[in-house]
Amino acid sequence: MISTIREHFPILNQNINGHPLVYLDSAATSQKPRQVIEAVKKYYEWDNANVHRGVHTLGSRATDAYEGAREKLAKFINARSTKEIIFTRGTTTALNIVASSYGPSAVGEGDEIVLTQMEHHSNLIPWQQLAKRTGATLKYIPLQKDGTITLEDAEKTITDQTKIVAIAYVSNVMGVTHPIKELAAIAHRHGAVIVVDGAQSTPHMKVDVQALDCDFYALSGHKMLAPTGIGALYGKRSLLEAMDPVEFGGEMIDDVGLYESTWKELPWKFEGGTPIIAGAVGLGAAIDFLQEIGLDEIHRHETTLAAYAEQRLSEINGLTIYGPLKRKVGVVTFNLGDVHPHDVATVLDAEGIAIRAGHHCCQPLMRWLEVSSTARASFYLYNTEEDVDRLVSALLKTKEYFADELG
Repeated sequence: MISTIREHFPILNQNINGHPLVYLDSAATSQKPRQVIEAVKKYYEWDNANVHRGVHTLGSRATDAYEGAREKLAKFINARSTKEIIFTRGTTTALNIVASSYGPSAVGEGDEIVLTQMEHHSNLIPWQQLAKRTGATLKYIPLQKDGTITLEDAEKTITDQTKIVAIAYVSNVMGVTHPIKELAAIAHRHGAVIVVDGAQSTPHMKVDVQALDCDFYALSGHKMLAPTGIGALYGKRSLLEAMDPVEFGGEMIDDVGLYESTWKELPWKFEGGTPIIAGAVGLGAAIDFLQEIGLDEIHRHETTLAAYAEQRLSEINGLTIYGPLKRKVGVVTFNLGDVHPHDVATVLDAEGIAIRAGHHCCQPLMRWLEVSSTARASFYLYNTEEDVDRLVSALLKTKEYFADELG
């Protein structure tokens, strides 16, 4: 089945530095199937027009495609209504909307915002800025030795002074999957809301925002086969209704006077200006593709592949794997002795293998791990055990190349 899936991704059919491409950087951005590429191409060739404005045929078709994508996404994550789906540029924008619009009315001096040390900068810096503006305190649920958290520690950290709990569903470095439903229950018991960074979870597993009972959920399209520049914020309708827009201009207004203006209803009051129409069209096509394969099937494939990668990588002397073993997603982060991850990635690139090297937008986590950076291999539905074997072989070559540094 995987070989059939790979045929839908034209970018994989190329050589890099004389070797067939092995793409192991899907946690940074996924590759795009032909169906998504064709959907965006068709939109620009046949339907290109602005939405919600013209009554002409192109405008109507563009609006139908844009709002159709919203309907697909609402069903994909099981939102109660399309009014709870705000299109954004991605996870970063979505989280900033919550911090900028909901945050100031919910958080004041002496209140608490609870995070973990493994948060992506996109789910850390907005809360740092909110705390600075309001006088709130940032608190962190402690990490266990393997990078996981416990509900017992969460219970101790979240208090009646906590107003916001912001946490990634899946860590982009450690491959940790957090118990969001249980954390939401703890947060709600103390009167707090929970904000979930879903960038690394939405592409890889079934997400049901109602079952999770999260208050806000942010996601990026480009990590789930869609184009870059499109994402979404889910929010419970009662919360979104009470929030003010953060961008002002065309399309988000109801009535404009010289001194006062009123806003459109949800979701459009948060979508000022011309939206990312082609991106939404591509996101809709990506959702169709993912659902045709099945999220359960994708999750099973990635879990099996991650286990195989852990087994093979653990056979390399001097290689350290970070995070829990038997992880539930296809992210494996490691270091090869004292060889700098950038050097590792450079040698691997010469072998046609693309991985990520650096701090992964998680500098506090790097400090907790007591390293400056790491290498990361991330897998998706188009990867195979052969890709893992190629990675291991290239790492053994890297080890030979830097034998002096490895001792």
